Amino acid sequence: MIIKSLDHLKLITKKIADKLSEDDFIYLTGEIGVGKTSLTRNLINYLQEKEGVKISEVLSPTFNLLYEYEIKKYKIMHYDLYRIKEEKELINLGIFSEKQKAVRIIEWPQIIKNKFKERLEIELNYTNNENEREITFKGFGKWLNFKNEL
Repeated sequence: MIIKSLDHLKLITKKIADKLSEDDFIYLTGEIGVGKTSLTRNLINYLQEKEGVKISEVLSPTFNLLYEYEIKKYKIMHYDLYRIKEEKELINLGIFSEKQKAVRIIEWPQIIKNKFKERLEIELNYTNNENEREITFKGFGKWLNFKNEL
């Protein structure tokens, strides 16, 4: 699918957000600057607006590795694994903790070997038009047929 504008991206992220529940994983892949954090920002800000919570600035967690957002019934954990080189480094981040009731959005998830049951993998790519992006969905568990819902 081709994303033709930021408004188009917002419509797609709303559909993702409306289907979210705790213990979901969203994997975001694509080159630097392709829109992974923009997608995450749209999703989090939409949930904040929907739940009547103050809209916050959503930044890339490249240097912090993790930003957390409490949105009433949602806890969102936004990870950026770009700087992680070995899977064993992930243990300290708590991504795999089953005690953690949260939606986990993970940029650069390629290093994760343990694939979670309820996950949506989203790949963003540049196109020949600098204002457009190609977006691909691969769903597992409840997300299996998500691309058909768009």
